[in-house]
Amino acid sequence: MSETRVLIVDDQAMVRGGFRLVLDAQADLRVVGEAEDGLAAIDAVQRLWPDVVVMDVRMPRMDGVEATARITAAEDAPRVLILTTFDLDEYVYAAIEAGASGFMLKDAPPEALVDAVRVVAAGDALLAPSITRRLLAEFATSRRASPPPPALGALTDREAEVLMLVARGLSNAEIAERLVVGEATVKTHVSRVLAKLGLRDRVQAVVFAYEHGVVHPGDD
Repeated sequence: MSETRVLIVDDQAMVRGGFRLVLDAQADLRVVGEAEDGLAAIDAVQRLWPDVVVMDVRMPRMDGVEATARITAAEDAPRVLILTTFDLDEYVYAAIEAGASGFMLKDAPPEALVDAVRVVAAGDALLAPSITRRLLAEFATSRRASPPPPALGALTDREAEVLMLVARGLSNAEIAERLVVGEATVKTHVSRVLAKLGLRDRVQAVVFAYEHGVVHPGDD
């Protein structure tokens, strides 16, 4: 079994230590380093080549938003998982726009952190909790809606439908059940949607869909 290399970024040493204990206890996960702020994180990524960066948002010298933007801009960049307190704010939304693959709350149980790292490492986006979808919708719709870009017109009817379902937080399995198709077919549609719209992952697809009015809060 191949190991997933993890870098932990947080300005509190006790938090970093706690996360390390949780993640290192897993046979498939290995913490390769820690960093106390965004600047140190950028340096550590270049030296340690982690697969996943577990990133705090508010830190001295450089916050997690700027660090995420710089890290994900590089070729073969690691995935970034944002950890935050309960009061999600514009910093978190900005981090997702910057390229983060998802976020979760710091007070989540240890097994949730383990699952989140595995999900992000597998190339998926962490969107499962309904609270995440509601908050993304809230942040996206608090901004002035942008006109639909021309790329939306390049989507087939089925791809547009899949984008709407992704934006509502459905998993591939749930979309497959809704559309009565195979899960592999859904994966293909999702990949094509991301490619046509120039999006990194499902998180950015959700943000895109809300910002451009493809879906609206409260849609079923």
